[in-house]
Amino acid sequence: MLPISPMTIALIVLVIYLLSSIKILAEYERGVIFRLGRVLPKPKGPGIILVFAPIDRMVRTSLRIETLEVPAQDVVTRDNVTVKVNAVIYFRVIEPTRAVIEVANYLYATSQLAQTTLRSVLGEVELDELLSQREKLNVRLQSVLDQHTGPWGVKVTMVEVKQVDLAEQMIRAIAKQAEAERERRAKIIHAEGEYVAAEKLSMAAEVIQKQPAAIQLRYLQTLVEIGAEKNTTVVFPIPIDIFSSVSRMLAESGKIAKDS
Repeated sequence: MLPISPMTIALIVLVIYLLSSIKILAEYERGVIFRLGRVLPKPKGPGIILVFAPIDRMVRTSLRIETLEVPAQDVVTRDNVTVKVNAVIYFRVIEPTRAVIEVANYLYATSQLAQTTLRSVLGEVELDELLSQREKLNVRLQSVLDQHTGPWGVKVTMVEVKQVDLAEQMIRAIAKQAEAERERRAKIIHAEGEYVAAEKLSMAAEVIQKQPAAIQLRYLQTLVEIGAEKNTTVVFPIPIDIFSSVSRMLAESGKIAKDS
């Protein structure tokens, strides 16, 4: 067996060292390099990069959108109603260097900030606004979170309030309120219908007053409507003028009887 020269050994060690220094970063990854403890100005990647350990130390950072679910938080609204609210946050790293050196763990920091922001922002609104203006609150939450995570190199792209849990008593109270609101609308619609009907009847009375024969035509139309189907009811139309004439004759005869 031939002896291996020190030059060959050194060459083999150098090749192994160079091979171990090769790192491959995916398209969505960036490598923040610390050289002798100091961070390089720009992160490396994607593709093949060289990290010369132990001089260099690399921290991988993903640029993909991360999804963070905020656990249910007990929130007291401005009108003193206790609710449980949970949300989901979508964010991504836009500056890998800041995300590494400005905060110890940007995932944990963003999660804690989201919980406190959710309680503080939703505590400033009333229950009706929380239930009906959710889109507006989502935009406000996203703006507040993005303002605080910006110095960390993290961009909050969207915040969605997922679910609002109410107490059973509050659910019954809201149901009663909705029922009362429906009844109020129904009464208003009914009153408006009565008002319109009264106006139309008044207009019809004016027309009939101008044309007395219209009342007789109305009688005949009513008879046609009654006899349209099999019906045993017999209706005799009697003009209202007969009743007024009979009443007048009875009154005059009574007056004559008193005078005599």
